[in-house]
Amino acid sequence: MKGDQLENWLNSRKKRKELYDPQKLFEGIRAGDRHALARGITLLESRRKEDAEAAAHLVRECLPFSGNSIRIGITGVPGVGKSTFIESFGLELIERKKKVAVLAIDPSSEKTGGSILGDKTRMEQLSLRKEAFIRPSPAGDSLGGVARKTRESIFLCEAAGFDAIIVETVGVGQSETSVHSMVDFFLLLMLSGAGDELQGIKRGIMEMADLLLVTKADGENEKTAEKARRTYQNALHLFPPNSNKWTAESMKVSAFRSEDMSAVWEKIDEFCKLTTENLSFSHNRKKQDLYWFRESLKEMILGHIYGMEGFQERMNELEAMLGAGQLSSFGAAEEMFKEFILKWRR
Repeated sequence: MKGDQLENWLNSRKKRKELYDPQKLFEGIRAGDRHALARGITLLESRRKEDAEAAAHLVRECLPFSGNSIRIGITGVPGVGKSTFIESFGLELIERKKKVAVLAIDPSSEKTGGSILGDKTRMEQLSLRKEAFIRPSPAGDSLGGVARKTRESIFLCEAAGFDAIIVETVGVGQSETSVHSMVDFFLLLMLSGAGDELQGIKRGIMEMADLLLVTKADGENEKTAEKARRTYQNALHLFPPNSNKWTAESMKVSAFRSEDMSAVWEKIDEFCKLTTENLSFSHNRKKQDLYWFRESLKEMILGHIYGMEGFQERMNELEAMLGAGQLSSFGAAEEMFKEFILKWRR
């Protein structure tokens, strides 16, 4: 590297270090600086090893100022109108003097790893409001389409003073367990008029829902939406009661009717009052803390193991043998585990 190239590289490193200084980011986040919040989330999402310590520092600073929002998860199949609903619902919350953060998880390409990241264009009105913050993030290889650092991003948004945090998943049906384990209230959006209303719906996803909404219930589609709502309501009655004493319901909504958005918020508010009174709200958050402690520990342990000298090379050898039919999947895993115990464990 030539002298001027080295100087430019060092300057860019210095500038990046200043931009992502965790203490300065924390101060900006607490002051309500949305640019600082955006950079803070970028720091959390970074896969650079040198950023991991700074990200952990930032989360530690923000943690005492978190926990004062309602965390709402929203899922549904592509085309159900999640972005349209979230924009209308977010505007309704702003009318109620609330600050709204939307953590929208965009689907990543399996071929390139790229994502569309188009939620700011799909939520044009909401993105222009100073009371709102919209952060699209690529789903990557996270289970259920939830970005790797979404939970920590929630803490940052809460430290910035946002009252409602909405987490939108890609809704691919793989698993919504991850988002359910980081929110207080889980909204499932469904379409009507798509043949058998219950076909293709996983029971597990419906069981997790605190409220099921049949979308696009306007115009000629309103009668069809009401029929679908009744079908879903009958299905919900078949599920066992929730331990938090909340009974899930189905509603039909149109994102173009403010009274529908108001009705949805009233249901969420009713949920919060009930679960706060019977202490299940705080109990659920403690369970989530335990779940994410274990998940984070697994991620750290696996990251450490895969980073050990020679580990990846041996993995590649066994994968080649597996591909050649010389080993079974279980045999390769057993071989790798034995070698890890004997050679890499310290």
